[in-house]
Amino acid sequence: MTTQRIGYSRVSTTDQNPESQQDALKAANVDQLFVDYFTGTKASRPEWDKAKGQLRKGDTLVITRLDRLGRSTKDLLEIASYLEDKGVNLEATEQNIDTTTPEGKLFFTMVAAFAEFEHSMMRARTVDGLAAARARGRVGGRKAALTPRQVAKVKAEYDAGDVTVQQIADDYGVSRPTIYRALADMKRSDFVVAG
Repeated sequence: MTTQRIGYSRVSTTDQNPESQQDALKAANVDQLFVDYFTGTKASRPEWDKAKGQLRKGDTLVITRLDRLGRSTKDLLEIASYLEDKGVNLEATEQNIDTTTPEGKLFFTMVAAFAEFEHSMMRARTVDGLAAARARGRVGGRKAALTPRQVAKVKAEYDAGDVTVQQIADDYGVSRPTIYRALADMKRSDFVVAG
């Protein structure tokens, strides 16, 4: 099976010389070249999606610099993890990163370690935040859309059958599923009390 060198560049409207990336990638002997043009607010990258579709185990993704691959550190970490999982090498021509070398493999290891560290930090912050909220008497989750008094009124209106669920929802400024949930919760609590 032959391996490919897939070139990818991301060109913004502020680039002084947008052709320089393509020239550098062609000089790096890429077999295919994918170029995304974007304004900075555009989230979709159709050419990156096409490049990903071409990458196979053993192939090399060639870029000029890391900032041309990821829009943020988080994005770059996710892409690096994706490439490593897929068995795709990464080469950044201007930064001397080449994961076919021992130094390049170290780069992937460090990226994975940073990603795991960030994930652990987020988990720790979430646990700390929930613990602090519980200590102040608050529990996690969204605030109820309807008060118990409103739920009782909703049930009375629903049982009377004079209005539709949509009309009740509109009156309280909530969705129909919220009304159905409130009625189901009340029915369950009635069952628990009665049982």
